[in-house]
Amino acid sequence: MVFAARPPHHGTLARYYVSAADFCYRVPDTVTLEEAALAEPTAVACAACETAGLRPHDRVLVLGCGPIGVLCAAVARQWGAGRVVGVDVVEKRLEVARAFGADATFVPPPRAEGGDGADPLVHAERVAAEMNRTLGLGEGADVVLECSGAEACIQLGIFAARRGGTMVQVGMGKEVVAFPITTVITKGLSVKGSIRYRPGSYPAAIDLISSGKIDVKRLITNRYKFEQAEEAFQLVKSGRPDVFKVMIEGVQL
Repeated sequence: MVFAARPPHHGTLARYYVSAADFCYRVPDTVTLEEAALAEPTAVACAACETAGLRPHDRVLVLGCGPIGVLCAAVARQWGAGRVVGVDVVEKRLEVARAFGADATFVPPPRAEGGDGADPLVHAERVAAEMNRTLGLGEGADVVLECSGAEACIQLGIFAARRGGTMVQVGMGKEVVAFPITTVITKGLSVKGSIRYRPGSYPAAIDLISSGKIDVKRLITNRYKFEQAEEAFQLVKSGRPDVFKVMIEGVQL
């Protein structure tokens, strides 16, 4: 299978783009092109929640509240999660997470410079215990969706999950990280990876958007014309906290 914009294959920033018919999904007339474009990250979130085996009333912890994390929170809420908690170090992103269904949010404290607190795994375990206690997650989250790819968040997710819980790794960061494997064993955790989509993820995403259950338009903070695509990429690269989802308009024929 070939994915556009995954080297060595070019992306879709072209006047015309040909795709195999069975990779295309028809959207209702009520769905705008902007909303249709956002079916892709919504489908990623649907795949993550399905991979987790999300069940009604599950306590869900979302680590990393960028577009994918926020949409994971939104899908989890729509699919019956009992409590959804978002974690990030950027308050602006947590505001968006709350607007999309997170019951509570949490900013993890920085790691101490010296003493036992300097050990990243010791720090992660302490933060997880504090977070579970203060946010009403009891003995831990039933489902952890790690959407940042950051090593510290991966560690935090393992310690924050309840015994017998499930952690799904969605975010991609460093190739190799320090991973608390003993905790995975002693807790009996299920750790799964989720990449892109599963069968049915796109239809599920389109249904959530077309029904108005997830208002993806609110994610868009900046819009650019097709000819300004390079500017749009530079804006995303800048990492500004007020920039969430950048939309590039299609070619105007």
